[in-house]
Parts: sequence; C-alpha cells; structure tokens
Amino acid sequence: MTAGSRGDVAPYTGLAHGLAEAGHEVTLVTHACFAPLAEPAGVGFHPLPVDPRAELASARGRALGRSVTAVGKLARMTAMARSLVGGMADDLLLAARRSDVVLVSSSLGPLGHAVAEGLALPSMGVYLQPLAATSAFPPPVTGTRSWGAAGNRLAGRTVNAALDAVFADTARALRARTGLARTSARAARRARERQDWPVLHGFSPSVVPRPADWRPGLSITGYWWPEDPPGAVLPPGLRDFLARGRPPVFVGLGSATVPDAGRLSRVVVRALRAAGQRGVIQRGWGGLDAGADAEDMITIGEVPHAVLFPHMAAVVHHAGAGTTAAGLRAGVPAVPVPVQFDAAFWSSRLVALGVAPEAVPLRRITTARLAAALERATAEPSYRHRARALAARIGAEDGVRPVRAAVDRLAAA
Repeated sequence: MTAGSRGDVAPYTGLAHGLAEAGHEVTLVTHACFAPLAEPAGVGFHPLPVDPRAELASARGRALGRSVTAVGKLARMTAMARSLVGGMADDLLLAARRSDVVLVSSSLGPLGHAVAEGLALPSMGVYLQPLAATSAFPPPVTGTRSWGAAGNRLAGRTVNAALDAVFADTARALRARTGLARTSARAARRARERQDWPVLHGFSPSVVPRPADWRPGLSITGYWWPEDPPGAVLPPGLRDFLARGRPPVFVGLGSATVPDAGRLSRVVVRALRAAGQRGVIQRGWGGLDAGADAEDMITIGEVPHAVLFPHMAAVVHHAGAGTTAAGLRAGVPAVPVPVQFDAAFWSSRLVALGVAPEAVPLRRITTARLAAALERATAEPSYRHRARALAARIGAEDGVRPVRAAVDRLAAA
C-alpha cells in the first residue's frame, strides 16, 4: 500500500515483481493513475481514489510552492493529506480483506497498520525514507539543519507525531469498524515501537548507514529498482540527439511542480549553455521545455531513468528518493535542485558522498549558480570517479531479498 507521487510508487513495482518471482501473489495498492506501472511488474493492482497530480495543480496544491520554509511546506502538506486520506480508507480495507500479509509504505504507515491490526493480518513497513527518530540527523522532511543529538531526536519524534495526526481521524474510524479498542494515534505508534514492528527501508546502507540508536526491527535492505517494461529503449529522436554529440546533461524535476515553468526553463537552458553542455530536459509535472529549434537541447516526456541516465554527463534533478537512487545507480554526477519534503535530505547525502558539488535549491536558483555547479560536476573528474565507485557498491546489493525473507516469515507465522 502506497500513496503520493510517481516516486512513491515506482520502487514498489520492483519489490512487487521480486516477491511475485518468489511465488507470492502480489497486489499493488495505490492511486488509479499509476495502474500502468503495475503491468510490467506482472502483479495485481487495486486502485485508490485521489489523483496526486490534480491535487498538486489545485489551489491548495499550488500553495505548497508559496511556503518559504520546509516546516511551513510540511504543515500545508499535512493539512492537505489529512483531508484526503479518509477517501482512501474503504479501498485500503477492501484490498486488505483479500490479502494474507500487508506491506505498507511510509506515506500510509499508521493507516495501513491500523487496517492490518483490525483484520488481524501480519504486516510490516516498507519505507523509502528514514523517518524513525535518531540523533544521527534531523528528520528528512524538515531540511538539513542539525539541532544536535538530543534536538534531532526530539525533532524526529515531533515530526512523527505530526504525521500521526494526518491519519488520526481515519485510523480511529477504521479501528471502530473492525472492532478494535479506541486509542490515540500516539499510543498506537508507541505500541508498534514496543512490539518492534518491522520496517525495512529501500535504500542503500552505503548512502544512509543505519543509525546506531534505531530500535530493533528497523533495517536497511538496499534499493528496490522500478520494474520497467521489457525491452525498454530510448525513443528514436532521443537516440539521434545523443549520437550527434558528447554526453549531455539531464534536467528534470519529476513530480514536483513549479510556480513559473517558463522562467525556470529559460534559467536551465541558459545555465546549460553557459557551462558548455548539451541538455536533455524532461517536462515532468512541472512542464519544463527546452524551446523550439534548439540543436543543443531536447525536450522529452517519460523515459525510464535506468536506460537514460547512463548516457548522461550529469543529472540535475529534484532529489526525490527515487530519482536520487536512479542517478546513483547510473554512476553519474548530480546537481540536486531540492524542491520540497525529503529532497534537502537526499541532496545533502549526495554532497556528503562526493557525487555532487553542491545543492541548488529551487527557491534560490539562478543561471550563474546552476552553471557553476554544472561546470564543477562535469569538469572535475572526482565527482564521476566517486559516483562510479558508489554505483558499483549499490549494484552488488539485493534489496528485495531481505524483504522476501521477511514476508516468508510473516506468512509462516
């Protein structure tokens, strides 16, 4: 069970495919608009209401872009999510009634657990972000500023309490419908923690080492790679563009929306040219465009990152968890342009790992700043060398195998 943008769904297609190959019957439960992602994975699909792209395009969705701080953006997103989760409850319950084990993402964690508990089904978390409180770093959704060991842990608990509040009303109603005792969202979370409810995290320990102060039951498995259509290849026009010159730079913001796509597109194109780079610009949900009649630029739609990124000199992206992973897998330098939520966290990891020279936050992006970061990422060999070495380590990991073993244990219990 997962909800959110494409990046909150695509990694689970690879996880689902791996479980299906091991003999499990798997159903991906998420927004109806992502049904095509389940087909290449060869798994079932159960649609949830709510179109995330339409919500981001709405008046309240556009208001997210006007938030000045990470905390302000989180507050707006929390309020939006709280108004939407109730509409998903019936379908989550229906899908779970047809299942023997429930795997739930961080975007639906408390609600998915309430559904499983109400139906007496074994469950576990399969998270894409490290949300458990720790002294090692601040909560990923609040930015990169550290408050020290004690402050980071307190901030982590505060964020988790805020996330509990998103699901509180719906979880309370579900508990009543399934005959569970009434309890608060905070008490339910603390009960999960006391019971060492298992949460497996789908990223590499080479990217985020497991914090020493995490409770038992929290583990890091390695990445879950999206299951792309068999034989996925680059479109002919893009292949021709790549063949006409040296490797270009990819620029895309994925599912992130922007206040002025035209202005941002012009900044990107000017920065690429100032850095002496050709560009592959992905429209994404933000609507970026390289412009017409540009020999050194091309605009593309959806193309699997796994087949595109290895051809790039560098990737400029919004630092969502999934796109960050795809860039690391390809072994190419990055210039993260964090937009919202956990993007600042993943950006900081890319810089700390030495595969990105700096982050260029969307709110402070300029032609000169982006061009300077691109020049460093593409001209200094150290970034590519470290990116290739990290890609080799990540490529040796099998993130699905620990989940498969955990599911087998739950199913046999």
